[in-house]
Amino acid sequence: MSTPHTDMEVRAHADHHASLRLWLRLLSATTRIEDTIRQRLREQFGITLPRFDLMAQLEREAHGLAMGELSRRMMVTGGNITSIVDQLEKEQLVQRQAQPGDRRAYAVHLTPAGREAFAAMAIAHESWVVELLAPLPAAQQEQLHQLLGILKSGQPMAPRKAHNAPNQETP
Repeated sequence: MSTPHTDMEVRAHADHHASLRLWLRLLSATTRIEDTIRQRLREQFGITLPRFDLMAQLEREAHGLAMGELSRRMMVTGGNITSIVDQLEKEQLVQRQAQPGDRRAYAVHLTPAGREAFAAMAIAHESWVVELLAPLPAAQQEQLHQLLGILKSGQPMAPRKAHNAPNQETP
């Protein structure tokens, strides 16, 4: 979990614009929650957050996903996706299948063991999110959800490119 010295919000001062202070508070809260989830996934399931995220993408797609589509959805480079898939494949949690008509293209699927492992992780993940957001009563969570929806809808869509997120951990 972030310490006060690494908390993004310490950069803000009373004389900064309220929007800047809000942005840093949002970023700090998100980072703290993500760090806790990352740590718990590692400790309880021996898995990294990027590997969990990739499995979450696959769990939603019964027919699997092409490597390029995984890269777009996760907004990371194809090389990073390949590395994550390689590790999950070694653990027999995913499998690659050549795409019909193009032997160079692969679709990635969860294996039955991968589905079972992901199901257990997803249950824990949801309970952690509920726990970590519990300081806000349900009505305030709904209000915050609505407010952030307004904020989100007012933002222009940036072009989606595969990139390495600044806080991205290695697979």
